Amino acid sequence: MPLAFDDEHAPMFSVSQVAEMLGVQPAFVRRLDTEQVVQPARSVGGQRRYSQAEIHRVEQVSSMADEGHNLTGIRRILALEAEVRDLEEQLARERGTGRSRTPLTG
Repeated sequence: MPLAFDDEHAPMFSVSQVAEMLGVQPAFVRRLDTEQVVQPARSVGGQRRYSQAEIHRVEQVSSMADEGHNLTGIRRILALEAEVRDLEEQLARERGTGRSRTPLTG
């Protein structure tokens, strides 16, 4: 039987735990939720609970912020990266069924 901590999407970590793990301020972690950059699950009591995958996302966002990007720009970068992943998956499915009309890569 798989355990919750083996699931990278299981919401298990609090704001303070995430902040301590990544060496950032708790206010920064909370702001990412408020600004809809990284939106964690909520506990029954309404507290934010972060999964391992979301912690990696917070780390990525923190790195981009350190490079000088603002949250609006970071949100756009993340959206574009997700769009590229979706398009790559769609292309792979199309190629798998033999219905791809134009090869985009060599």
